[in-house]
Parts: sequence; structure tokens; C-alpha cells
Amino acid sequence: MSRTEVEVLADVKKLAVEYYKISGKPLGVTGEIAEYAAAECLGIELAEARMPGYDAIQKKNGYIKKIQIKGRWKLVGRNWGRVSSINTDKEFDTVMLVLMSGAYEVDEIWEAERDKIILFLDKPGSKARNERRSMGVSQFKSIGNLVWPRTG
Repeated sequence: MSRTEVEVLADVKKLAVEYYKISGKPLGVTGEIAEYAAAECLGIELAEARMPGYDAIQKKNGYIKKIQIKGRWKLVGRNWGRVSSINTDKEFDTVMLVLMSGAYEVDEIWEAERDKIILFLDKPGSKARNERRSMGVSQFKSIGNLVWPRTG
């Protein structure tokens, strides 16, 4: 009997937390977990693996929105840090940021439009913004909208 994606991801989440507790380093699976979590929480469709520019699509009123998905995970008491590099050279309409804590439970999902992302990243004065195409989680929240809150 083959295992499902849900079962495998449940094991990956446990191993990632255990690995971090032992080594103090992330296992490098946060992005994949974030993509699956966004699809589950919001009903979006994951794109084929390694699609240039976007990770998922959302079909609405005959329009297909292309979504780049980023994920951040933290243990309780830590800060969120920075959003990983956003590839603005490729095709996408929005970026979703999936914030997870503890055993990779989704706390919030934020979404920002392409034009707001590019405008922010192109502002002069920050090497992290301009060259690495990265911003802090709080900065992302300031230009985005909360699209999924945790309940309960």
C-alpha cells in the first residue's frame, strides 16, 4: 500500500523539527511544506514542479492567477526573519507568504501583488532588497493582505 502525500509530509514535518532541535539548522523543506499548506488552506492548485516564476495557480472568473509561494517557519519565541528571495524576473501575479510555527502548523498566509512587491524591492538603499530581492516578514505584511488566519 503506497503512502499519501499527506502522510509523507506529516513525517517530514516531524523530522524537520527534530533535525532542527538536534542541529540548530533547518532541514530545507519549508518551501515544499508551505506550498502544500497554501493549497490545502486556500484551495489553490499547485503547478508542475520547477515551474519558472510561480508555484501555484488560482482559477477565478475565467482568470488564472499565477502565485509564487514562500514559507517561513519558526519555533516559539523566535522572530520570523526574512522572506527568501523573490524572483521578479519570471512570470507571477502575486506572492503568498505562509507563516508556520511549532510542528509546521500554519499560523497565517499573506498575499502581495506583483507591482507592490517590485516597487518595494526596487526602493534604493538596501542591498538585501535590491540585490537579493528579499525583505523582512513585517515588511511583506505591510504591503500584503492577510488571506488565511489560523482559527482556534
